[in-house]
Amino acid sequence: MTQTKTNPIVRVLPSLTDLAFLMPIIFLFARLQGAKTMLGDGDTGWHIRIGEWMMAHGRVPDKDFFSFTKAGQPFYAWEWLWDLCFAWIYHHGGLATVVAASIVVLSVTFALLFRLVSRRCDNPFIAILATFLACAVSSLHWLARPHLFTLLFVVILLFILDRVEEGRPRWLLVLPPMTILWTNLHGGFLALFIVLAAYIAGEIAQALFTAEPEDRRRSLQRTKWYIATAFACAAATLVNPYTYHLHAHLIQYFSESFHMENILEFQSISFHNPAAVYLEIILLLAALGSIWLLGKHKQFVPAILVIGWAHLALLSARNIPLFGIVAAPIMAQALNEMLAALRQARIAPWLQKAAAAFRNTALEFGENDRLWRTHLISIAAALVLTLLLASPAATGKLKPEYDPQNYPSKALAVLRANPNSRIFTDDEWGDYLIFNLYPGHKVFVDGRSDFYGQDFEQKYLDLMQAKYDWEQYLNRYQVDTIVLSTKTALATVIKESRNWRPIYDDSIAIVFTAVRDRAPESEQVSTMASGGKDRDPRITKAAGRDPRITENSQLKGVYTQ
Repeated sequence: MTQTKTNPIVRVLPSLTDLAFLMPIIFLFARLQGAKTMLGDGDTGWHIRIGEWMMAHGRVPDKDFFSFTKAGQPFYAWEWLWDLCFAWIYHHGGLATVVAASIVVLSVTFALLFRLVSRRCDNPFIAILATFLACAVSSLHWLARPHLFTLLFVVILLFILDRVEEGRPRWLLVLPPMTILWTNLHGGFLALFIVLAAYIAGEIAQALFTAEPEDRRRSLQRTKWYIATAFACAAATLVNPYTYHLHAHLIQYFSESFHMENILEFQSISFHNPAAVYLEIILLLAALGSIWLLGKHKQFVPAILVIGWAHLALLSARNIPLFGIVAAPIMAQALNEMLAALRQARIAPWLQKAAAAFRNTALEFGENDRLWRTHLISIAAALVLTLLLASPAATGKLKPEYDPQNYPSKALAVLRANPNSRIFTDDEWGDYLIFNLYPGHKVFVDGRSDFYGQDFEQKYLDLMQAKYDWEQYLNRYQVDTIVLSTKTALATVIKESRNWRPIYDDSIAIVFTAVRDRAPESEQVSTMASGGKDRDPRITKAAGRDPRITENSQLKGVYTQ
C-alpha cells in the first residue's frame, strides 16, 4: 500500500500552533493597549540602563549607581542576563525591538503550551481553548520585563516532566543547565522547585495508595529521579555572579511581610475586575479536571499542582499567569476524557450524537493539523510586527513609548534644565527618570524594592502620604526638586507649603522647586497648619491617589480595563 503524499501547499498553511503563536499579539492589540501595555511599568527602563552599564564596564554591578539616597550601597542585579541581552537589543532598535522581542517570547510560550496541551488532549478544539484561557489570564502581567522568561521556562519544564512520566528520565538532565540560564534571567526560577515538589509529593502519594506493586515501584523510582534533579538544580542556582549571596538576599526579601502587603503585584486580584472571569473559569475547570484525573486514573500530581498554584494565584496576582499555564494541560485532558465518556453515558440520545459528532470532527481536523508545517505565518507575523513597531510613523497602540498620560514626558525638559538638581518623585516615575535622565540625574527612589528595603520603603510611603515630617525627611536628603502626579495627596500638601513653589503643571505632572530663601528646617511650617494662606490659587487641588508602592502599575492598568 502506498502512502498518500502530502500536498506541499499544506506545509505553508497556518495551523493551530500558528494561531497559538498569534494569540498574544491579537489579544494585546485587540483587547489591551498594544505596545503601551508592554511598557506599562517603568522597571523596563532601569533594566536596560543596568545592561548598558554592564556593556560599558564589562562586569555585573554590585553597588548602586542610580540613587542619591543609597548611592554605593550593595545592590544585586538579579536579572543581569536579561538586562544585558535587552540592552543590546535596545541599542539595535530602541524600545521597538525591546517590545517586539518581549512579544515574541510570549508568542513562543503559548505556541509551545498548545503543543504541550495537545500531547495530553487529542481534541485540538479543546486544546486551543485551554491555551486561550491561559493566554487571556496571563495578560494581567504582560510587561517587557524578565519575568516573561519564567512563563516560557515553566512550559519547557512541564514538557520535560511529561516525557519523564512517559518513561524517559534522561530528559531530566536538561533541567540543571536550564536552571543556570533561568537563575540569571529571572528570580522566578523558584517556580521550578515548586513544580518539582508537586511531582515528588504526587508520586509519593501514588505509591502509598496504589494497589499494584509495579505501579508503586515506578512511582518510587520517579520520586528518586525528581529528588536528585531538585538537588542538582539547587546546586545549579549557585552559578550566578553573586553565588549564595543572591539566595540570602532573596530569602531576606521574601521574608519581609511589608513587601507582600504594599507592592501591588504581590497582592490578590480584585474579582470585581472583568479580567477575573478568566481566572474563575480556570479555577473551576482545573478543579473539575484534577478531581476527574484523580478519580479515574489515580493521578495525584495534577491535584497537587492545581491546589498549590491556585493558592499562590489567589494570594498574589503575579502568580496567576503561572497557574493558567500549569492548569491548561490538566483541564484539557480531563475535558477531553469527559467528552469521550458522554458517548457511553446514560444521557439523551441527541446529546450523545452531538458529543460524538463534535469529537469526530475534532479528530479529523486534528489529523490534518498535526501535519508538519513551516510556520511561515508565525515568522511573517513576528517580522511585520517588528517593522510596524520600529516605523517612525507608528502611532496609537503600535507606538513603543511610555504612555504620556501616565508618565511625566512633557516635564522632562524642565528637569533636564538643572542637571545638578536632587529630584524626588514616586518609585514608578523614579524608574522612568532613570531611563530618561540617567546618568545626568539620580533618583530618590525607584522600583527596586528589594534594594531599598522595608525600612526605607516605609518612610517613603509615609512621605507619599504627607505625614507630618515630610519636609524634614526631604531636607535630610537635600531634595530641591519634586515631580509628582497631580493626583497624589502629597502634591496637594506641597501646594500649601511656603517652602515650595510650582514651576510646571501640565495636568499629568506638577514640578515644584525649593524656595531659595526658605527658613531653616527648625523654623519651617507647612501652610496646611495655617489654613493655606500662602497656597498658589492658580494650581488646581489634586485628587487623592493610592500611596502604595507601585512596582507594577501595569496590574492597575489592566484591572481597570
